[in-house]
Amino acid sequence: MRFIPLFELPVLIIMVLIRAVILGRHGIKAIVFGETNKTDFFIVPIVLFFFYAIVSSVYNLPFPKILIQNFVEIKILNICAIVICTISLIWFAITLKIFGKSFRVGIDENTKDKLITNGTFSISRNPIYVAFITFFTGIFLAYPNITSLLFLVLISITIHRQILREEKFLKGHYGNEYDEYCNKVRRYL
Repeated sequence: MRFIPLFELPVLIIMVLIRAVILGRHGIKAIVFGETNKTDFFIVPIVLFFFYAIVSSVYNLPFPKILIQNFVEIKILNICAIVICTISLIWFAITLKIFGKSFRVGIDENTKDKLITNGTFSISRNPIYVAFITFFTGIFLAYPNITSLLFLVLISITIHRQILREEKFLKGHYGNEYDEYCNKVRRYL
C-alpha cells in the first residue's frame, strides 16, 4: 500500500498533459508556464528532487537516509494518504472538466475566456491549487519525512505566490466581475 501514493503522482501529471493536448487540438496553448515570469522555473528542479527522494525512499535508491527516513511508521497514515490523494485527484479531474477550454498552466495574458465561477469554483476560487496542496499533504502522510515536509511547505508557498499573481491578473482582466466573485467565494476553502 505504501506504493499507491507514489503511483498517483504521475496520474496528476498525466491529467494535466492530456488536458493540454486536448486544448492544443482546439488551437489553445494551455501550457504558458514561465512566459510571464521566468522565476516560475525555479520549481522544476525542486519537484524533480522531491520526486527522486520519494522514489528513493520506496525503492532504496542512493539518497541521504536522514532526508527520507520517516518520522513515524503508522499504517493508518498510509491509508489516510491514499484516501486524501485519491479524493484530490477526483476533485482535480472534476475541476479540469469545469474549467473547459479556460484551463492554463501559468498566466495567459491573451485569454479571451469568461470567468469560471460554477462547480468547484463556487466553493473555492482556486480549486486546482486546493487539489495540489491536498494531494501533497497526502504524499507527506504517506512519506512523513524531512524532504516531503519541506516540499509541502515550499509547494504551498509557491502556490500561494502564484495565486496572488493570478488574482492581480484576473482583477485587471475581469474588473468588477472578479471583485464580486471574490466577495462571494474564498481564496482556498
